[in-house]
Amino acid sequence: MSLPFLPSFLRTGPLAGPLAAYGLYIVGSALLASNPVVGRAVAHVVPPIGLAFWRWLIAFLIVLPFALPGLLTHRVQLKRQWRRYLLLGVLGQGISGAIVYYGLERTSATNASLIYATSPAMILALAAVWLGDAIRPRQVLGILLAMAGVLVILTRGDLDALRHLSFNSGDLLVLTGAVSWSVYTILLRQSGTPLPVVTAFAANAFAGVLVLAPFYAWETVAVRPVPFSVSTILSIVAVALFASVLALLAYQKTIAMMGAARASTALYVSPLWAALASWVLLSEPLQGFHLMGVALVLPGVMLATLQARKPAAEPATEAA
Repeated sequence: MSLPFLPSFLRTGPLAGPLAAYGLYIVGSALLASNPVVGRAVAHVVPPIGLAFWRWLIAFLIVLPFALPGLLTHRVQLKRQWRRYLLLGVLGQGISGAIVYYGLERTSATNASLIYATSPAMILALAAVWLGDAIRPRQVLGILLAMAGVLVILTRGDLDALRHLSFNSGDLLVLTGAVSWSVYTILLRQSGTPLPVVTAFAANAFAGVLVLAPFYAWETVAVRPVPFSVSTILSIVAVALFASVLALLAYQKTIAMMGAARASTALYVSPLWAALASWVLLSEPLQGFHLMGVALVLPGVMLATLQARKPAAEPATEAA
């Protein structure tokens, strides 16, 4: 995959080596973890729809100079598929954005990151049902393990909660966001003519802004406005820059350097970063059910999604 919008020092030179690839892998997984941590930190300061709106507007403006040529080149396709992009905006930036921030008002960043970590397994299950993708017994076992981990987190390890269907509303909202993200990903796979990465990112971000705008206006008038201060502006910019734009760039560059299969494991490492950051920065305690959830979710998702190694005579093709 060609990434002309990356600085030249990320495309060539010492940063193109194996050691740099693993360094970028670590940085990328940490960037992915920043969203629930920052979202939780500002949960009772910045209203959720406002946070989602400004996150995606700023992210769109950051990538616009790099995306503009592609947006102009593919403008006919984008105009023809505007309904589809609005739907993607509802799923990827609306429900997976604002609804998750609502959830972070009621649950911990650690819980949210572990629940979201099951998205790859959900995507696999949805692809099997929706698209008819073949699914192996190993993958079924992985999906079941990941879902068992979600149940442990939802019930906080208490089976009575499952028997009485007594769940934390924040966890359920985050789970709704994870399901929405999985559907969003499946719809992206169904796109007829794939767009360049940065072009698709800009189009989806802009669609999300359009979808969120009327709800943001309502929230500002009927609930509370975003209290613009130095700290809140820095928090919003951090989510837009680190969790959105730089996370995308790091992930795409890691794919180019390591291959898609190995790069995708960053999604499994991300909850560990989120748990560590939440403990250090937010004083969130790590509890027994978190460890039980990790022990089920991460191996489950890896079983479900990691590709088997090909024989040495047929080496896997690396993404470029």
